[in-house]
Amino acid sequence: MPLVNNRVGSECSVGTDKAVADGSALVDSLMKVVASYRHLASCVGGCTDSLQLRDELRRTREKAQKLAVTTCQHLTSHLRDKSMAQERRKDFELLWVAFSSCLELLHADMSKVFSMGDVFSPANTDALVKTGLLGGGSEVAAQALSLPDLKEVPSSTPPAGLDDEERSSMEQEINQMDRMMEDMEMKVNVLRWMVEPRGPQHADPLSSVDSVSLALLSVDEEQPGHQPLCQRNQIFVFLLLLLVVLVAATLSICIVLFS
Repeated sequence: MPLVNNRVGSECSVGTDKAVADGSALVDSLMKVVASYRHLASCVGGCTDSLQLRDELRRTREKAQKLAVTTCQHLTSHLRDKSMAQERRKDFELLWVAFSSCLELLHADMSKVFSMGDVFSPANTDALVKTGLLGGGSEVAAQALSLPDLKEVPSSTPPAGLDDEERSSMEQEINQMDRMMEDMEMKVNVLRWMVEPRGPQHADPLSSVDSVSLALLSVDEEQPGHQPLCQRNQIFVFLLLLLVVLVAATLSICIVLFS
């Protein structure tokens, strides 16, 4: 009977490990797509803004939203499991914090693109800002969409009503993301400030730089041939005082002997 229990526990552990790995893969994929969308969003209103860029933004945004829904369902179902081990729960909480941060970035970029659409239109190229950037958006979008290349260029003249339809659809998507983030907070109560990073891959880069700097300073102090400037000044002052004491002692002895 104990053998059966051990086997069941081992299978549960393997299943939980696979769930963590699947969740990590989903979060990593979402991070890449959100980063690609942020790169494309930075081109809106610039000299590289065009109908093709707006289409790439739409397709990248749609893929990010599909990944977000899948990731949310996966993480929510496991975080609501009360029988999960504490160590595995910490892993899922780390993924949840990363996932929530991705959604906030995506929401901010979508709102930015929506607001920029009021000012800049790809149909009016004279109003675009001459930033000096050239190309690069199609490659980023192709990588985010897992496509070999994006060579299909939309027509230079948008169909009538396309801009209004796109903006209406985008406004609905932003509202859906607002509701999604609210539902997440209602279903799963993960306090971000209570979640601690684990492992060297989550180390604070600033603390790493500080530790390296301290290590270099300690190595410098241990090397006899390389002494700090302040230490050399202290040695010089000490030798000077010693010389003054010796001269004063010699003069005192001479005075005593010849008096």
